[in-house]
Amino acid sequence: MKTFSIAKSRRLRSTPYTSRIEEQGVTAYTTYNHMLLPAAFGSLEDSYHHLKESVQVWDVAGERQVEINGKDSAKLVQLMTCRDLSKSKDGRCYYCPIIDDKGGIINDPVVLRLSSDRWWLSIADSDVLLFAKGLAIGNNFSVNIFEPDVNIIAVQGPKSFKLMEKIFGEKITQLKFFGFDYYDFKGTKHLIARSGWSKQGGYEIYVEHTKSGLDLYDTLFEKGKDLDVKPGCPNLIERIESALLSYGNDIDINDNPLECGFDKFVNVDSDINFLGKEKLIKIKSEGVSKKLMGVKLDLKKINITESIDIMDENSNPIGELRSGCYSPYFDQVIGIAMLNKPNWNANQAIKIKINDQAFDGKVCDLPFI
Repeated sequence: MKTFSIAKSRRLRSTPYTSRIEEQGVTAYTTYNHMLLPAAFGSLEDSYHHLKESVQVWDVAGERQVEINGKDSAKLVQLMTCRDLSKSKDGRCYYCPIIDDKGGIINDPVVLRLSSDRWWLSIADSDVLLFAKGLAIGNNFSVNIFEPDVNIIAVQGPKSFKLMEKIFGEKITQLKFFGFDYYDFKGTKHLIARSGWSKQGGYEIYVEHTKSGLDLYDTLFEKGKDLDVKPGCPNLIERIESALLSYGNDIDINDNPLECGFDKFVNVDSDINFLGKEKLIKIKSEGVSKKLMGVKLDLKKINITESIDIMDENSNPIGELRSGCYSPYFDQVIGIAMLNKPNWNANQAIKIKINDQAFDGKVCDLPFI
């Protein structure tokens, strides 16, 4: 497949770590929240195996923050998400689908409660800041909404805990999943959460001080030599195996949370007020007409740049394949698909066509592993 370079500009921002990753051999970029996001460091499979065995440092500054603070900040954050945050606590992260008035998913960020009147929305790839501003203006909320200068470094993989302990001490290994706290690095405090876009374990460092962040980036590699640390990025194979959904690929504004398996984050029975609540109550009562599922396909490679139609055994269209890759674990292509009712039963036979050639497969549950 022919490749093309991405032209950098002020509109498509570099990150504070771009010079580092280019020295370290980044081979592909994608874009994320109007920023560069590393997409490959050589072989996707080699990086996949390394991520599952060792530790990687990722430049994920494209995971931008939308800060909402002020006396009505909790009201606004709750209005945006169908997850009940009334019992949320300081120092905790919450996965929160953000929806519109029709129940469509606007974004699926991790929400950090820094205090009862200060929140960070660590967003996927869509313009949440503008959506939040529109709601605040329309409701006359007393809030401040802006993008803080925060550039995340992710440390991911089974050896991430040993590496972070070397730098921040044993205390950081006691941080619970989706918890966060402030930790000192050479006199600078960094907010660090036990989180990340892989299932291999790790941390995300919310860097607010660029100079200290660059020093920390370099230190992670210096201290991690004996742990086989390498630069990396979110890995397509690992994230599909783990069913870590990608906004804009697997899900978008045309899907609602109930179709996407987010049932436990849809709190329509509570007293909270959120946009699209009545719509989701109706959908929950009537049942969904499509559902996100996994598929396994009898082929060894695939490249998806647009949705691929999925058919039943009689060649009737029943849904679409939205993401896919070859999985070394299963030795076949696996993918994430949106299937129409009632075609989402595990082991149902399916077909897809690529370049006029048909391939067989079957439906399966998510996650794959």
